[in-house]
Amino acid sequence: MANSQHLDESFYDLTPNEVLDAVQEAGFKPTGEYFQLNSYENRVFDIFLEPSESTESFHHRIVTKFYRPNRWTEEALLEEHQFLQDLNHADIPAIAPLKLSNGKTLLNADGIWMCVSPKGLGRLQQEFTLPQYKQIGRMLAQLHNVGQSRAAHHRPKFDAETYAWCNIDTLEEWIAPEVFDRYIDAAETIAEFLEDHLNPEKFIRIHGDCHKGNILMWDKRDEPERFFFVDFDDFVMGPVEQDFWMLLPGDLKQSTEELEALLEGYGDIRTPPKIDLKFYDALRGLRVIHYSAWIARRFDDPTFPTLFPQYEDYLYWAEECEFLEKIAWSLNQ
Repeated sequence: MANSQHLDESFYDLTPNEVLDAVQEAGFKPTGEYFQLNSYENRVFDIFLEPSESTESFHHRIVTKFYRPNRWTEEALLEEHQFLQDLNHADIPAIAPLKLSNGKTLLNADGIWMCVSPKGLGRLQQEFTLPQYKQIGRMLAQLHNVGQSRAAHHRPKFDAETYAWCNIDTLEEWIAPEVFDRYIDAAETIAEFLEDHLNPEKFIRIHGDCHKGNILMWDKRDEPERFFFVDFDDFVMGPVEQDFWMLLPGDLKQSTEELEALLEGYGDIRTPPKIDLKFYDALRGLRVIHYSAWIARRFDDPTFPTLFPQYEDYLYWAEECEFLEKIAWSLNQ
């Protein structure tokens, strides 16, 4: 326990010298210039390198990620890296980690796992056009074809026990008492629906957190428009539908054109899943439950009370409860 607490404190208080020393140990020569990037879960840095022949392919800049301690095992992290390498071998644009001085893609820096990736030069699209949705659908089908090619034995399974019931148990100490019974009833309705509809036998490797912010446009002159995937930190064995619904702009019933374009592109390469709006709604509800439980598990991180000051307020839980109740009501119709 003491060792675990020490690792957490080291992670919370990573210094510039510690970051740059780890990058040097990994086999790179940083200039000393770096920026910390936004990441609540891990600590991520944009590092400038001394020019050399070996760095020309990624423009003398790398991104190094220090993984939050006690979340993933070494085997689970290597499965993330394997998935990214598999995607690259299939010519699917995703940012895969580089090999380090130890011959692996993962290095233990004073008890904290870290990796290094090329700096992906891309920009965020605020909205996708219908042709872009179709293009992304084809990319998603390619990703799932690769995902189906092998299993991940050390990553979580996207089942009701792991992503619903365990999260509900975590939240029992945090939900505002005024809405506790209503919240639990709605959350259990969603969990029971997913228990009946999730089929672990059909699970494959999926992105797991495939929202608009994790699909960027290549920012390269004189090259055709092309998207690429980022942030596979939440990749799991799960249903392909989980990689669809977060890409839609709003309420599922009002996003039929976007969903159809996504599935049309997907169908060019791979048989698309059936459109089941109730299932998609349940996945939306599950994300709300999972997100709140994630904050609860991270609230001892000194940054989290500052990032989520409303988390312990009645209003936060009242709004979450109302959202879940609407979904639970729709599932019962």
